[in-house]
Amino acid sequence: MRIAQIAPLWERVPPFRYGGIELIVSLLTDELVRRGHEVTLFASGDSITKADLKSVHNQALRLDKTIKEHSLYEQMMLSSLYQQADQFDIIHSHVGCAALPYSGFVKTPTVHTTHGIFTPDNEKIFRQFSRQPYTSISEAQREPRLGLNYIHTVYNGIDPEVYPFQETPTQPPYLAFVGRLSPEKGPEGAIKIARATGLPLKMAGKVDVVDQEYYNETLKPLIDGEQIQYLGEVSHEEKVQLLRNATVTLFPITWREPFGLVMIESMATGTPVVGMALGAVPEVIAHGKTGFVCHTLEEMSEAVPEAMKLDRPTCRDYVLSRFSVATMVNEYEQAYQMVLGNNA
Repeated sequence: MRIAQIAPLWERVPPFRYGGIELIVSLLTDELVRRGHEVTLFASGDSITKADLKSVHNQALRLDKTIKEHSLYEQMMLSSLYQQADQFDIIHSHVGCAALPYSGFVKTPTVHTTHGIFTPDNEKIFRQFSRQPYTSISEAQREPRLGLNYIHTVYNGIDPEVYPFQETPTQPPYLAFVGRLSPEKGPEGAIKIARATGLPLKMAGKVDVVDQEYYNETLKPLIDGEQIQYLGEVSHEEKVQLLRNATVTLFPITWREPFGLVMIESMATGTPVVGMALGAVPEVIAHGKTGFVCHTLEEMSEAVPEAMKLDRPTCRDYVLSRFSVATMVNEYEQAYQMVLGNNA
């Protein structure tokens, strides 16, 4: 197939450090190329890919401080792509609702993967283009009330080879938290769990500008550098070491997480996850086998000692069977065939 992949321009593909969507697009694109498809990636000019790269700017937009109107570059990318839509059999968009107005004007079908959440504002345009084909990244992400034409659910996948399995942690027991230090990710809850269990907590993740006040006023006073440690925004290698040597990874979210990539990253290294029963968490964690799904911070605290007893090889095998790149790409290829069959 001749496939166009559309990635966000804010971060390169794959991301330098943090960027879940860009990582998924990178893995998907390169695997499609390996399988013999003719793939064109529309992304930032500093992206690294096996596909044919098309870009409207030479680097990720977040790195160019001279740019003031970021959305214009996305519009330039989309207009360029859809002017040549007949060169592709299918277009796969990972940029939310941005491609919706374009996709209805061409014969080549566009599959829209909804990586994020629905808001009162973007719901209006999703409703307007509800008959476009969509794929969700979890069943929990779907909003039936919007009436979107979901054709498939495709769980995110990772390359297990870059998450080496650790049979036994080589460091003294500690809890891990990896993610943006924002209220919805629950870092404050992770600190409360650490204090309730008496275990050290190692936290890694970036602080966005919008969350700086939350970090300064709420989190920073709780980080003592001893029991509660903040490691900053870490590299992939540092993240892997943090996860694979942890006793348990905490996922105390306060919102409906559409997927939660860090959960499968942790389980791939052998480390079980204790998470809050919101969003896709019950779909990602095998309760009682690869971690525990809880409803309160108190339940999470009580589950930590039980999670420490879980079999680490089982965590790894669970990811290999359910959340690998191969499985993810198999499912996306199926989605493409479903759409092309409907358009025949």
